[in-house]
Amino acid sequence: MIATSRNRVDWRALWASGDLARFCFISLGILLHATNETMVATVMPAMVGELSGLQLVGWSLAIYELGAIVAGAAAGRLVSYVALRTTMVVAALLYAAGALVCATAPSMPLFLAGRLIEGFGGGALVSLAFVSVERLFPRTIWPQLFGVMSAIWGVAAFSGPVLGAVMTELLSWRWAFGIFTLGGTAMALASFIMLDTPEATRPQATTGAAPPFPFAALGCLAVSVVLIAMAGVDIALLRSSLLLALGLIGLALFVRVDALKPHSRLFPSRLFSWRTPVGSGMTMVAAFSVATCSFAVYGPLLLTSLHGIPILTTGYIIAAESIAWSILSILVANAPPERERLIIVGGALMIATGIAGFALTVPAGSIPLILLCALLQGGGFGVAWPFLTRIIVASARYGEQTIASAAVPTMQRIGYAVGAALTGIVANASGFSEGLNREAAANVAAWLFLAFVPLGILGCLAALRISAATDRPQEAIS
Repeated sequence: MIATSRNRVDWRALWASGDLARFCFISLGILLHATNETMVATVMPAMVGELSGLQLVGWSLAIYELGAIVAGAAAGRLVSYVALRTTMVVAALLYAAGALVCATAPSMPLFLAGRLIEGFGGGALVSLAFVSVERLFPRTIWPQLFGVMSAIWGVAAFSGPVLGAVMTELLSWRWAFGIFTLGGTAMALASFIMLDTPEATRPQATTGAAPPFPFAALGCLAVSVVLIAMAGVDIALLRSSLLLALGLIGLALFVRVDALKPHSRLFPSRLFSWRTPVGSGMTMVAAFSVATCSFAVYGPLLLTSLHGIPILTTGYIIAAESIAWSILSILVANAPPERERLIIVGGALMIATGIAGFALTVPAGSIPLILLCALLQGGGFGVAWPFLTRIIVASARYGEQTIASAAVPTMQRIGYAVGAALTGIVANASGFSEGLNREAAANVAAWLFLAFVPLGILGCLAALRISAATDRPQEAIS
């Protein structure tokens, strides 16, 4: 009725059944999460001016991503025991509550508490959106619906920075979060109307025992990211070095604990082994995710402080990076398989060039060149990521393909969280610990991107390793 024999979506039938409205509704969770995630950079200059707490800027993304990772992992398992509609309501209310705390926060620590709550709600909403497609719609049209959800993510990535910039220019940065308070509340209320099917109002336990929740692994991850972020708040050689070392040890422990829990693991076997395409690919994902956080977290703040560039302009630059990602992903989607490894290397070189280019263009303040670096960075991700994901999944051991497919976005989020924490260390060590002024901003702008060039090089080496590897499952080559 809804899908044709060629597995195409019959949109008229979907509309007549009410399922189209339901699909649009659950996709709103992705829109709220992704828009909020990308918005915060453009409100940061105004927010820091009002709340102070410049040393904690790196936490704004790190703490949000951390909450999203934990909640996203939990929500997919929770719906086996709690009704989908109930879980959606709780997630939306958490999101709204976190946005309200951010909008009314009198200090940076309270703002960060709101960001953590927002992350819990937003991460759960995204996970529940994908669960809803599996629960509420025919399997034959899943690919089309997932494609629409990807497009929604691209729209949100564009609209977030622009929304933050416009609200800051016209009203206040607090109103930007106020909009998400209203959006989360509206979604919670609408859940009772839209999710009224038996599949959404009753728990649906999976066949057999549900996989255990990875408490130990995620606990190690959370503590590690917090330790790394704390190392950059008040720079002192002994204290900061110790906290950073403990945080890095904690990340290694996280990977080890995850590997020891086969029934609840987040990542495939031999996660960073360069003897396999999976290990090389995941190394590339981790390296570039960490290395590309600098501009997203500090770019608008630096450009406004150093060169007086309007917040709206910086918002358009960040949005252009997302647009380049989406457009180039579409343009290379039909490339022949024999060229995909060359395309991955090309994308990696684009990303690394963008990272290094920011080190020159941000201190100089040339908007066209900064825009070019943003396009290179976003376009490089768009070119490489679809094929990189396919190789990682196709090369995973038998029985680990599903884990591998979910591991790429999970590693990205972990990389963003760790990268945001590390940018805080570099920025505060370079001068922001002394306060926000032009001299400090100039010094930070020089080091903030150079410090991550080695990770860009590592990502390129991993891409070359992938291009030299054979496309066989790990089981066959390990």
